[in-house]
Amino acid sequence: MTSDPPSSKSPRLSGPGKWPAEDLARLLQAYASVPSPHVKVGPAVGVDAAVVRVGNTDLVVATDPITFATEAIGWYAVTVNANDVAVCGATPRFFLAAALLPVDAGPETAEAIFAGLADACKAMDVLLVGGHTERTAGLDRPIVCGTMLGDLEGRQPLTSAAAQPGDVAILTKGAAIEATALIARERGDHLAETVDAQVLARARNFLFDPGINVVKDARIARDAGAHALHDVTEGGVVTGLWEMARASGLGIEVDADRITVRDETRLLCDAVGIDPLEAIGSGALVAAAPPDGAEAMLAALASAEIEAAVVATFGAQGGPCRIKRSGRTAPLVPPDADAITALYK
Repeated sequence: MTSDPPSSKSPRLSGPGKWPAEDLARLLQAYASVPSPHVKVGPAVGVDAAVVRVGNTDLVVATDPITFATEAIGWYAVTVNANDVAVCGATPRFFLAAALLPVDAGPETAEAIFAGLADACKAMDVLLVGGHTERTAGLDRPIVCGTMLGDLEGRQPLTSAAAQPGDVAILTKGAAIEATALIARERGDHLAETVDAQVLARARNFLFDPGINVVKDARIARDAGAHALHDVTEGGVVTGLWEMARASGLGIEVDADRITVRDETRLLCDAVGIDPLEAIGSGALVAAAPPDGAEAMLAALASAEIEAAVVATFGAQGGPCRIKRSGRTAPLVPPDADAITALYK
């Protein structure tokens, strides 16, 4: 006999992107594995990776798909999964990729994906150790699903769920870095008549400069005493801050005017009509730092030429989540879907 699934209200759906957080929390509670001494960090909304005990070793495991980008998709896949491992305090070591290609894809498509995977792995000293490649019915563009394994090297794991009341949220690099690169790479031809060619060229290069990799940011913040780390992905900076607050069970007060939005980012987001604070933002790291350690962390990041700023303060357990923009304060609510999804409708 099988039991019926727990009843629930229909989740609010609004297009491609992450599954609604409230329903995801319900699904995890209902169906995730039972507590085990072999699982040090398990699944939860806003938590980047699992930490499992294998023999005498703590292994960090993360998995993420690349569903928006088509150009440089292999590089994206390795990098975003490395980010998820790094924010747990681990060093990325081994990568597996499942590449799903449209049925009409030619060999040059697979070649480009594998080359991107190899280049990114080499750049981060990661080994590509396996995966799967196929043509898949129903796809109009490639999708790469990656899994990264990381080594804690004897350290205790970090988690996005460990921010403490009174901590400040330090954000590196700024808003919508990945979105800026995506707009330029996916819609550059359409924008060429209205956006300067040099701006588009700089925006395309946001993939590498300032870059969507936060492995270095995370290592510096970890060593500077961060209580918690989280990388910004779908839903942008506002979602990343909200996810850390929610995972930690805390309120948060966000000052949007302190969040860096580069000129290229603002120009391209305005051109396609999206909010940069709600657009996919790999490349930005949120670090929860004790108030008396914030200056040292900012100095350590600055010495590595990583731009960073205090953008929020975590409040009391169960407190409200709020955001102030241009002097007006409102509830901090993550978008139903990432702003970048407007490009794919």
